[in-house]
Amino acid sequence: MGNRGCLHRGSSIVRHHRGQRWIICDTTYKDWRAPQWMDGRYTVLFFHDEAVALAAGHRPCALCRRGAFEAYRAPLGRPAAPALDARLHDERWDGDGQRHHARPWADLPTGAFVLLEHEPALVRADAVIPWTPSGYGHARERPRRGEASVITPPASLEVLASGYPVQIAAQVHAPVSTGVRPAVRTRDATVEERRA
Repeated sequence: MGNRGCLHRGSSIVRHHRGQRWIICDTTYKDWRAPQWMDGRYTVLFFHDEAVALAAGHRPCALCRRGAFEAYRAPLGRPAAPALDARLHDERWDGDGQRHHARPWADLPTGAFVLLEHEPALVRADAVIPWTPSGYGHARERPRRGEASVITPPASLEVLASGYPVQIAAQVHAPVSTGVRPAVRTRDATVEERRA
């Protein structure tokens, strides 16, 4: 689940974000219950998986996801949370909307999101999998040449390239033609790829 501040007034969303701290929280932590739709309290956002949340420009919470937070910031030189938030905000938001970045297809790590035919898609090994709010579609082979329009901010790309164990929904299936098969491990459904 995500948090980017109080985005609502009553039962209506009135803003895209408030502040620079966009975090990814566990849906359960201790016995706490996140208030929903309460005036003056943060607006609870729900993400399909962690890869989607990273693409949106969020980072792991330093409280309820401390281990993930440490693993996320380590490849970036262990910046303090406010410095990390400022960097991510600059990389994800251009003042009018989401910022995209051009990167060679060959350089994109598993877990990155790109625009594929003007729609979001997940990069996974040699595949690219279209995404909609109802889930992942059928995988296609990843282009071998040229540049992609990348949604995931550069800081998160760097973290993913370092081997960060991003959580991807278990429903994702790679195309048979790529020789990639999914292997799900750990209780939080971290997905890795192995060559067949």
